[in-house]
Amino acid sequence: MKEEIKIFFTALMFYTRIPCPKNIDHSPEYINKATRYFPLIGWIVGAISFIVFWLSSQVFDLNISVLFSLIAGVLVTGAFHEDGLADAFDGFGGGWTKEKILDIMKDSRVGAYGVIALIFLFTLKFLGLSGTISKIENENFLTIALIFITYHSLSRLTAINIVFTSAYSRDDETSKAKPIAQSHSYREIVGAYLFGLLPLISLSFVDWKFSLVLIPLAALFLYSKRYFNKWLQGYTGDCLGAVEQVAECVCLLTFLGLWKFM
Repeated sequence: MKEEIKIFFTALMFYTRIPCPKNIDHSPEYINKATRYFPLIGWIVGAISFIVFWLSSQVFDLNISVLFSLIAGVLVTGAFHEDGLADAFDGFGGGWTKEKILDIMKDSRVGAYGVIALIFLFTLKFLGLSGTISKIENENFLTIALIFITYHSLSRLTAINIVFTSAYSRDDETSKAKPIAQSHSYREIVGAYLFGLLPLISLSFVDWKFSLVLIPLAALFLYSKRYFNKWLQGYTGDCLGAVEQVAECVCLLTFLGLWKFM
C-alpha cells in the first residue's frame, strides 16, 4: 500500500503542479509505474476545473465560468500538455526528417505552428465545453461534473495508449518523458483503463450515447500512432501532450454533437 501511495504521488508530481510529499522524486522506476494513475490525474484536474466552474457560475455567466475552468486546468497542470502540443505542431510543421522534427520539438521557443495550434485548441475547447453545458437541462451539476472528469480522464487514456503500443523515439536522455517509455506490466494497463473508463461508464447511466465518444477517440489513437511511427518510428513526450489535448477537443465536440440525438 505504501508503494502504491508513492506511485500515485509520483504521478501527481509529474503531471501536475499540486504539492506532494518531500520524499517523492522523479524516480524512473516510479514514473514508469505511475502511468497506471495518469487517467486518475484526469479525475483530479477535471474535478478542480469543475469546482472553479461551479463557483464562478454563482457570480458570472456560462462563458466566463467556462473560461475560468479552462484557466484552472492550465494552472493545475502547468500547461504541461499544452506545451507538448505546441512543440509537436512546431516540429511536424517545420521538420521534414526525424532528426529535424526532434530538434525543433526540443527547442524551448514556440513557433508560428505552435501558437496557431494553441489558438484553435482553446477556441474549440471553450466552444465545445460551453456548448455542451448549455444543453444540460436545469443545470444538472452532477452531469456537468461527470462531463468534466470524463473528458479529462478519457483524453489521458487515449494518450497513454500510445505509450502502451509504441516505442520511444529519442535515442538520448534529453527528455524527462524518457522514463515512461519503458515496458509496462498488466497493472499499468489495467489501472489506466480502469481509471480512464469509470467516469464514462458513470456518465453513460445518464445516456448510453455518451459511450459513442470511444469511436472518434479510437480513430484519433490509431491515426496518431500511425503518423508518429511514420515520421519518428515512435513517440515523444510532446507527441503524448498533443494527443491528450486533441483528445480533449474530440471528447467535448463529440458530446456536443451527441446532444442532437439525446
